[in-house]
Amino acid sequence: MSADLRLFDLAGADDDLRFSPNCWRTRLALAHKELPVETIAWRFTEKNAIAKSDQGKVPVLVAGDKWLYESWDIAEYLEDTYPDRSSLFGCPQGRATARFVNQWASEVLHPAVARVVVPDIPAVLHEKDKDYFRTTREAAFGRTFEVIAAERGDALAVLNRTLAPLRSTVSKQPFVAGAAPAYADHAVFGAFQWARVISSAALLEDNDPVSSWVERMLDAYDGLARSAKRMASA
Repeated sequence: MSADLRLFDLAGADDDLRFSPNCWRTRLALAHKELPVETIAWRFTEKNAIAKSDQGKVPVLVAGDKWLYESWDIAEYLEDTYPDRSSLFGCPQGRATARFVNQWASEVLHPAVARVVVPDIPAVLHEKDKDYFRTTREAAFGRTFEVIAAERGDALAVLNRTLAPLRSTVSKQPFVAGAAPAYADHAVFGAFQWARVISSAALLEDNDPVSSWVERMLDAYDGLARSAKRMASA
């Protein structure tokens, strides 16, 4: 069954530039479970390719005749379908706690990182995606990319404050989940991999405990995230 897994994964103009934070959550979850997967480069305007999921965003995981979306729902599917492989959550209480971490990352961390990196994204998008991306994101932010870019200093200050609970956690233990990475780490790390792949902006100081945790996550799963192509090397 696992050999049949296919993942639609957001890409830039370059097929190998994969930058969605939510897709990275899923890729890390699959690596954690040691499940082989075929990743398919997908772009914002290619809605027809994932029409069977009855929605228009990635990640979309195709498992046999199932079309699964939402990174959290995919993680739960992987945990329940492959219980003999390394657990993403550890226990029912761990699953519930990881759900909270997942929501904190989606609702608090992602918007804070977006204010820093979103203006850099159009430069690497396929031409067919550029107008769509600018129109939808500027509408969501209520201002132009040029204004958002001019506010980057303020955005970095907000992000630094947002990271306080993560900073205090990983200064006391190697990973959000404890001694080894698990889905709580995947949920948070996706945002940092997003920024790392798509932007030259430095989110963290070198001596920040979060920076050390990012390095550990980059090394996890045989360096899956570290080996990803980045804008600077595209």
